[in-house]
Amino acid sequence: MRLVDPDGEQLGIKPLPEALIIARNFDLDLVEVAPTANPPVCRIMDYGKFKFDEAQRAKESRRKTTQVGVKEMKYRPKIGPGDFDTKTRQVAKFLDEGHKVKITIMFRGREVFHPELGKKILDKVAEVVGDAAKIDSEPRLDGRNMVMVLSPVKKQKQVVKPTEAEAGTDALVEPAAPAVVAEATATPEPEAILEPAPDAAVPAAPDKE
Repeated sequence: MRLVDPDGEQLGIKPLPEALIIARNFDLDLVEVAPTANPPVCRIMDYGKFKFDEAQRAKESRRKTTQVGVKEMKYRPKIGPGDFDTKTRQVAKFLDEGHKVKITIMFRGREVFHPELGKKILDKVAEVVGDAAKIDSEPRLDGRNMVMVLSPVKKQKQVVKPTEAEAGTDALVEPAAPAVVAEATATPEPEAILEPAPDAAVPAAPDKE
């Protein structure tokens, strides 16, 4: 097997008994991290700490995940300029966060007989948010309300083409290390813990707390 020490340094090709002795000298576990490599790659590590760190990273990742949903913003046909600007800024914020936004125009009394007033407001909202959104659902009457749904437009990253001078330097870059070396220095999900068992050719997995 190809052996990697706790600091990621390669110790070379070692037979299993010798690798186990080295792991014991570090008072750590011998973990197979790349079983499909030729030869297989094993790393000396604290397997219990590794699993704990993995769980913590997964928990932190879930905590930072933004819950994307549908937000709603309500307007009145006779809304003032100040309220319109405030509500529309909030709509733009929702879109920037990746949410869809349902815009609702609420009609009261005889206002419902003038749907063109609501349509005018919805068109103005769509104009203000501009390229940050696209119309998922065109304005339509829903009872005494008029509704329109906007969805965010993902911004495409600009690809900067290298200049001729920069492209010319690519030939000077040394080629990447062989795949087996990259696997040896990485820390993929371990698949087995190798630990010696009495009178056995292949050690069995240890019971770790």
